[in-house]
Amino acid sequence: TNVSTPKTKSPRESFHASESPVLSSKLAKKHSLKLQKQTYKVEKKKAENEFQMTVNDSSVILLSDWLKVRSTLKNWSRMWCVLKPGVLVLYKNSKEKTWVGTVVLTSSEIIERPSKKDGFCFKIYNALNQTIWTIKGPKGESLGVLSSSLPTSYLILRAQGESDGRCWLDALELSRKCTNLLKKSTEASSKVGKSKLEDNSEVFLPGRSVSLSLGEQTEPNKQKLSLLGHNQQSIMQENNIDCASSQQNNNSQSNNQDSGDESSAPDSVDSYQDIDAEIKNADDQETKYVADKGEEFGDSGENSQTEVLAGESKSLVWALLKQLRPGMDLSKVVLPTFILEPRSFLDKLSDYYYHANLLSNSAIEENPYNRIKGITKWYLSGFYKKPKGLKKPYNPILGETFRCMWDHPETNSSTFYLAEQVSHHPPVSAFVVINRKDGFTVDGSILAKSKFYGNSISAVLEGTAKVSLLKHGEEYTFTMPYAHCKGIIYGKMTMEFGGKVCIQCEKTGYSAELEFKLKPLFGGGKLNEVSGRISLGKRVLATLSGYWDEEVFLTDLSGGTVSRFWSPTEEVRKSRLKRYVVPLEQQVDFESEGLWKKVSSAIEKQDQVLATEEKYVLEDAQRKEAKKRKEEGVEWLTKHFQYDDKGEQWVYNHIDARPWDELNDIVQYEKDGKITTRTKHCTSPVKTGKMQQRPAR
Repeated sequence: TNVSTPKTKSPRESFHASESPVLSSKLAKKHSLKLQKQTYKVEKKKAENEFQMTVNDSSVILLSDWLKVRSTLKNWSRMWCVLKPGVLVLYKNSKEKTWVGTVVLTSSEIIERPSKKDGFCFKIYNALNQTIWTIKGPKGESLGVLSSSLPTSYLILRAQGESDGRCWLDALELSRKCTNLLKKSTEASSKVGKSKLEDNSEVFLPGRSVSLSLGEQTEPNKQKLSLLGHNQQSIMQENNIDCASSQQNNNSQSNNQDSGDESSAPDSVDSYQDIDAEIKNADDQETKYVADKGEEFGDSGENSQTEVLAGESKSLVWALLKQLRPGMDLSKVVLPTFILEPRSFLDKLSDYYYHANLLSNSAIEENPYNRIKGITKWYLSGFYKKPKGLKKPYNPILGETFRCMWDHPETNSSTFYLAEQVSHHPPVSAFVVINRKDGFTVDGSILAKSKFYGNSISAVLEGTAKVSLLKHGEEYTFTMPYAHCKGIIYGKMTMEFGGKVCIQCEKTGYSAELEFKLKPLFGGGKLNEVSGRISLGKRVLATLSGYWDEEVFLTDLSGGTVSRFWSPTEEVRKSRLKRYVVPLEQQVDFESEGLWKKVSSAIEKQDQVLATEEKYVLEDAQRKEAKKRKEEGVEWLTKHFQYDDKGEQWVYNHIDARPWDELNDIVQYEKDGKITTRTKHCTSPVKTGKMQQRPAR
């Protein structure tokens, strides 16, 4: 029999058998390393492509403007700076053809820098003294930094003004910290769904109606309607609108009558009016005003100027980023209704006259130094009223008007206020405030500009207004600070005032300069700080310092005394004059409350979708009217104001600069926007400037 014996392995076979598990492990590790290298190359290439696309894509721009740049030789050169997510690209011209250099912000620090030069200076630098520049340009350029003699580890830039500089700081921080979010937001813009607003709506305008089908809008409008995606309705344009009025011909005729000979007065016996008849028919000749609803005040201190957005609101704000363009004005940006205060900007301007009695006191003051102090105190009194939360009023439409009045119990007089949106491009609001019995008028025009700078919004009120003291024949011109709101995208939303303003009287030589200071980025500090001085010519008489919503102190330099100049105490708040408004049923076409009532009602009910729909319906109807007016060659004429070519300002048609005459003047009243005085004998108002009827744009 054959007996099988087990085959013994040779030493070599035994060695290979023991080596096979180790070999398999090495092969697996080698294969894994190969896959990792492939993945690494793909991810690296993807990151490079994304970065290159961000730099080259002209639609992904946070901010662009001219800035002064300092070289290593300490010379300043003007360069076109384009801020993109994570980088700042410098060009020699605004056509972006001559590349100077690209700064990488993710590895850089940004800080404000003191400078003797005018404007606002700031510095971008690397804390480890490493280079802040990329090697190549957006299109592969290799020469740029060296040819411009710029430092390698830092860059010093200077903006034209403080407001521009602080907006650049906010935008740079946003670019540095939110690069990925901005990239994702940009990529998601093409994936947003279409809006569900397809219903036919009837647009009701004063005196007419226009049929509007949202489903028949053009493609750009459809994109705006779908901006917020699946569950949110459209956010429509805030200010890109015009309007028309069926009363246009009547307004033109009345303005032609008003522009006649203003210096001639009837001198016949028939022109004298009977006092008893005037008083008897007073109720039929003047507008009936009713007490306004109680005022709403925000929290005291800084709480009313800060707000943390909810998640839903935050997502709406992110939608704004998809509309960003270089230096874009907010009138071109679709604004969500949750940031709107339910009243018009024309109404907002009236907040400065709840303490108009301070002007009454200044008008009877015999000392010119006390008069400038009184007007400065009145100026500060207009800021402490704050809405609940950070809100922006509606941008008025062309032809919109607002009127109200305040009673003065101490002097038995009334202060009347009237405002009109006299221009749409650019948006200009003209206003007048009259109290002849107390001896003062205020008039002016404001050009409102709002710009979006990544993480902040800056609202600038350009224009000059003046307070006229009729008895003294003095005019005090003044400007307004700008409003700065930061924390739109990240951080806590904060609103504050900034900039320098001046109140001056050419006749007496007295002036007051005020500086509203923004809270510094570093080193703590408080909101609402203000400082200033009161001067006679070049001689400083007193200084001002403090916080406009708490206490402001005046230091008299002649005696060294310090006194409390202004403080909105509880007693001061209770002394606010009572405001009266025109009842809704008695308002004429295009008055603010009636015009925006549906939008305001929806906002007060916190129905943001309905508010957006109503706002769009109203504004789109006005655009249609403007287009129709353009096709028919009809110019829009203002109703209550005319343009003064000599003074380059808008002037109220019925302005009366006569001091109050106790022997002839009886009472001041308003009817259909005409503020006039009932007198014993016919008199003509005193007007200044050569005015003409100027078509609005």
